[in-house]
Amino acid sequence: MTDAINAFIPGPRITIDGARDGPLAGLTFAAKDLFDVAGYPTGGGNHDWARSNPVPTKHAWAVQTLLDAGAKLIGKTITDEVSLGILGENAFDGTPLNTKAPDRVPGGSSSGSAAAVAAGLCDTALGTDTGGSVRVPASFCGLYGIRPTHGRLDVTGMLPQAPSSDTTGWFDRDADTFACVSSVLLGETIADTLPTRLIVAVDAFGFADAAVAAALQPMVAKLATLIGSAREEMMAPQGLSVWSRAQRTLQPHEAWQTFKPWVERDNPRMAFNVARGLVAGSTIPESDRSWAELMRQEARARMAYLLPQGTILCLPTTPFPAPKKGLSLPVLGPMRDRIGCLCAQGGLTGVPQVSIPGATVDGLPIGLSIIGGRGTDAMLVAVALAMEVAK
Repeated sequence: MTDAINAFIPGPRITIDGARDGPLAGLTFAAKDLFDVAGYPTGGGNHDWARSNPVPTKHAWAVQTLLDAGAKLIGKTITDEVSLGILGENAFDGTPLNTKAPDRVPGGSSSGSAAAVAAGLCDTALGTDTGGSVRVPASFCGLYGIRPTHGRLDVTGMLPQAPSSDTTGWFDRDADTFACVSSVLLGETIADTLPTRLIVAVDAFGFADAAVAAALQPMVAKLATLIGSAREEMMAPQGLSVWSRAQRTLQPHEAWQTFKPWVERDNPRMAFNVARGLVAGSTIPESDRSWAELMRQEARARMAYLLPQGTILCLPTTPFPAPKKGLSLPVLGPMRDRIGCLCAQGGLTGVPQVSIPGATVDGLPIGLSIIGGRGTDAMLVAVALAMEVAK
């Protein structure tokens, strides 16, 4: 099969039929190349990783669950190197095509999965989200995307990065498929019960580009009408950048701990920005990590206060639409920092988040995110479905 959008890993395409019967029978899916597929290397977006680690003998839990539900695996998709990226550009395998914005990045690190779904090559696709790696490409590619409650899903067979933040996630083009896939992976019926209170995160909307905040207002208004009650609140009273700094302290340190044995054993080849990130993670002092752990506790307490049963919060998924491809590192650095300010709450607090498509800025997709308390994943999916029905 051809891959004109460069979504799938190089080499022969992996295909595995799903169960004959099941709720996802007839659907196809792809899996980010961080998920084990029995008999095939898990490449992790770095060719040295694939060569120096054993070939898995079992499917990852998420892959097996979709196969058991009847979906057919049609390939493994490109990822930023060992998931250490947020824009979707891979020095080894290239940049998957964002069909909604062909001159722009697709977002990462689940770039290939988002690109494959957006191009209609598959019905759904697995990604991972540690610091935004499902939410960002969902926004940039105009897709539904979910970061589930941290710890809710079995991550067996998923290549880790920072375990205290890592989650499995997935993408879909339409709300009905999103709800069906979500029901299977969450192991829960997507009921029609909706929340009764909405919080609009004014600090997050103020932080986003003015054009993004304006473009999302019709979706916010529809959401408020659907729920029936809305108020404005600060999501992060300490500052979005403070929450982001805490996440950028904890996540890189954990990533270094994860990949340190491989780096020290094999001295692998990797892109400069990836190597630089690992080196930075190795130098974070214990005093900074202690501060970040305290900030994580504060952030979790804030989310618990804001999101009692029946309440959700909305914010822009990303502060701007997809940047152009091939920008220099000095230009990309501040962009990554700004993205982190709107994504840090996921890894920091572990709450579930769904990005809903439906807005554009100059023709470029941008997502509206909804967040609920821990364990309210299915309710968020129900809200996304209701938003589509209300069109």
